[in-house]
Amino acid sequence: MDTRDTVMELLRRVAVGDPEGIADMYAAEVAWKLDWPPGDYSTTVPWIRDRSTRAGVADHFRLIAEHHVPEQSSAEVSSVLVDGSDAMIVGEFHNMAKTTGRSYVAGFALHLTVERGLITRHHVYEDSLALAQAFRP
Repeated sequence: MDTRDTVMELLRRVAVGDPEGIADMYAAEVAWKLDWPPGDYSTTVPWIRDRSTRAGVADHFRLIAEHHVPEQSSAEVSSVLVDGSDAMIVGEFHNMAKTTGRSYVAGFALHLTVERGLITRHHVYEDSLALAQAFRP
């Protein structure tokens, strides 16, 4: 698969909610970055942590699913830009936090790099304030 095909398949698997299937699209070692301010978010936003492996990718997506109300969760992708092995996905998450019942909308940009059909870079830039406010006790 080329970069665009890989990205479109990733988006399909994310929409279905298949953490293991999503993780299978990543290389064994991944350059992973979540653009959040420094601090420990493990109690309020448990998926915000350093990752570097395919197993960590599956855990990330499992934790996201566990902490949101499925019927109130969606993503709108407004752009998918591809330049060689790099792709940028731009959009918004619409979610409800299970623990607080608060809804939020968070803009995001996801920078992926695809090499030999596997994702080797996952850098996401999102509205961390909206998300943190929805989850804070």
